[in-house]
Amino acid sequence: MSDADVTDIAVKTMILGAKVAAPVLLTALLVGFLISLFQAATQIQEPTLSFVPKIIAVAIVLLVTGNWVLAELVSFTNQLFESLPRLLGRT
Repeated sequence: MSDADVTDIAVKTMILGAKVAAPVLLTALLVGFLISLFQAATQIQEPTLSFVPKIIAVAIVLLVTGNWVLAELVSFTNQLFESLPRLLGRT
């Protein structure tokens, strides 16, 4: 296995991690921003007000995108296992 192979696997892993984490992180960011705007407009400074909607929104996103996330992870793992003989030099 060469340095290029290791670098390629690392890059693909980081890209997959970003793709898989993006829906949850973007949802939490958007909900947090909207709650912050609401709190600033109404001057309600309750810390738990932002926690519960974020948890609910993230749970909904996980339910909606969970199948896609699992499919992406399984596909990546299958590709990695299929490329092992080539990476180890046994074609």
